[in-house]
Amino acid sequence: MMRNSTVTAARSVRARCTPATILGTTRVRTLTSSGSRRSANVVASSTSEQEQITAGEQKIRELLTTKFQPSMLKVQDVSGGCGSFYAIQLSSKQFNGLSTVKAHRMVNEQLKHVIKDIHGLQLRTMPED
Repeated sequence: MMRNSTVTAARSVRARCTPATILGTTRVRTLTSSGSRRSANVVASSTSEQEQITAGEQKIRELLTTKFQPSMLKVQDVSGGCGSFYAIQLSSKQFNGLSTVKAHRMVNEQLKHVIKDIHGLQLRTMPED
């Protein structure tokens, strides 16, 4: 009988800690690249006030900027700042003509040393127009 209540409690906690609930309640820090392909100016924005960019967000941003020279890059630590879950949006010419799966594999390969230390990654890649 005790085992069933433990399993039920664990399922209840997992149901509350989904990416959708985390994304819906977390304040957002957005990093974007602007300017020419080679320049990578960091713009941090928040709806209410400027926030500090976490070390994890900065590391991911640097790795992706080096490899993909993105026209748009958003990296958000959506785990409340602990660095266990990131949401990334990335647009690059290198994704032109590729399937979503191939583009995601390219990003995962670039982030393989970071991915091993985090719990989850939400990734959205887009070809550059």
